[in-house]
Amino acid sequence: MIKVQAEDFDVGRELENLSSGNLGVGGVSCFIGLVRDMAGDESIQAMTLEHYPEMTEKALAKIEAEARTRWPLEEILIIHRYGRLEPGDRIVFVAAASAHREAAIEACHFLIDWLKTQAPFWKLEETPDGGQWVDARSSDDKAAGRWVTAGRGAEKDPDAAE
Repeated sequence: MIKVQAEDFDVGRELENLSSGNLGVGGVSCFIGLVRDMAGDESIQAMTLEHYPEMTEKALAKIEAEARTRWPLEEILIIHRYGRLEPGDRIVFVAAASAHREAAIEACHFLIDWLKTQAPFWKLEETPDGGQWVDARSSDDKAAGRWVTAGRGAEKDPDAAE
């Protein structure tokens, strides 16, 4: 399931809904991303996330579909917020549910790595000196590059750094 929304989300309720009634779920792994108050040595007062809805939902659906081809997953949840967010606010929630913990954990890791590099969101950080657009980070590209496009039961690239 994919949700792109301005509103905050309730982590407990989302986790409950993810596996409720599905007794095949043996493990759920999740990641919650928050707005930080610093970027390097620069103070962040707020971050505004912009996107084109159809483009974003299509990209997130591709990420979800790719995860489903790699791991035996019961459920996937991706929630990404947009709009103006302040330090401490939740930006993203990613969860993967599977019969086994390893698949859930690996899929969650994959989902957030690819979300950081493949999802078309533009971030404007508000600092005391004004606004500045956030550039893509090579560390995010490197993290996403760890996942080779192998078939089911994804393998990590053995040459990639942890």
